[in-house]
Amino acid sequence: MATEITVPVLGESVSEATVAKWMKAVGDPVKADEPLVELETDKVTLEVNAPAAGVLQEITAGEGAEVGVGATLGVIDETATAVAPAKTEKPAAPVKADAPAPVAAKPEAPKPAPSVPTAAGPSGQYETKPMSPAVRKLVDENDLDPSKIKPTGKDGRLVKDDVQKAIIAGNAKRSYGTAPATGVAAAPVGPLPPRPEDPREEKVRMTRLRQAIARRLKEAQNSAAMLTTFNEVDMSSVMALRAEHKDGFEKKHGVKLGFMSFFVKAAISALKELPAVNAEIHGEDIIYKNYYDIGVAVGTPQGLVVPIVRDADQLSFAGVEKAINGLGLKARDGKLSLAEMQGGTFTISNGGVYGSLMSTPILNPPQSGILGMHKIQPRPMAIGDKVDVRPMMYLALSYDHRIVDGREAVTFLVRIKEAIEDPRRLLLDM
Repeated sequence: MATEITVPVLGESVSEATVAKWMKAVGDPVKADEPLVELETDKVTLEVNAPAAGVLQEITAGEGAEVGVGATLGVIDETATAVAPAKTEKPAAPVKADAPAPVAAKPEAPKPAPSVPTAAGPSGQYETKPMSPAVRKLVDENDLDPSKIKPTGKDGRLVKDDVQKAIIAGNAKRSYGTAPATGVAAAPVGPLPPRPEDPREEKVRMTRLRQAIARRLKEAQNSAAMLTTFNEVDMSSVMALRAEHKDGFEKKHGVKLGFMSFFVKAAISALKELPAVNAEIHGEDIIYKNYYDIGVAVGTPQGLVVPIVRDADQLSFAGVEKAINGLGLKARDGKLSLAEMQGGTFTISNGGVYGSLMSTPILNPPQSGILGMHKIQPRPMAIGDKVDVRPMMYLALSYDHRIVDGREAVTFLVRIKEAIEDPRRLLLDM
């Protein structure tokens, strides 16, 4: 009996994935629920387990293939009791799989001649061929002109990779016949010129996660009226409180007392006073969120991810620390689920762990604010009529000026400063 290995539901708004790695080869025995193949989406990496025990009979989607939900990745022969002889042919080359792959193996057809990208016409445009629904959706969502994108797919058709490169390059936007707003000459339209090879360089294809990060950061800059305001905070009180109680805190709660829980609590207090920073724009409406799902940016070898601490206002300091610690470990191990990264009303990013003294964080759309924490740096400060060395931290709030006014942004940072410099305010809800 043959059992298909199919692509599971990937999560909200995620319809495609890339086959990153097969953990078994054709002919290998497999156990039920044993991890077989690793898929990479633009948000997470997930493993697909064996639906039954047997022998891996066929791999229909090789490493690098793009597959949709429900597509067939391979076939397990449940009737086999011993290791089947490995096939001599290599797994299928990466292909686009907008629809589920067929179950039954078909005789190998003669390989078609390699497709040649459609040549650009005299006006620098390419012939527009019919596009798959996924490609058409990506083109329409980003307001692109498909005739300005160089196709690399079969028969000169556009594939998702072509469109994603055009989004990052920003050179395929529809012009609507209007001239540039400034006197500066517009950038030349068309694909990037060939890059000469250099033996000292290494070319590595961007992962789906890295492409998604690049695309979302660029979209944030293009769509929001982003502005950043700064302030600084004296960390003396929080550091003294932490030093006094960190041992007892860890002994009782089983987690270390860090600085992040103070900033999460301070941010929630400020968000309650200034709800626009916790809101988002949806068309012509403003959505005010009466809950506080705080995203905490985490750097991983695969890229930046932002897991969400749900209902953080209802958690104690220990609850916040446990949630952040658990999400951070899962992020570093690549075990975060889509549900743990979706949503979020406000984000906190701590560049100080890498030594950053000051930065301007980029918004996490569709959120309207992100708080940037930085390195604690001893600096001489005027305290009354004396100068004292204090542990200081620069704070940055990037916000969408379409919904958050400057007064609200500055007040938000002042409230953070007041709460951190006098943590008793957090206990008294002030």
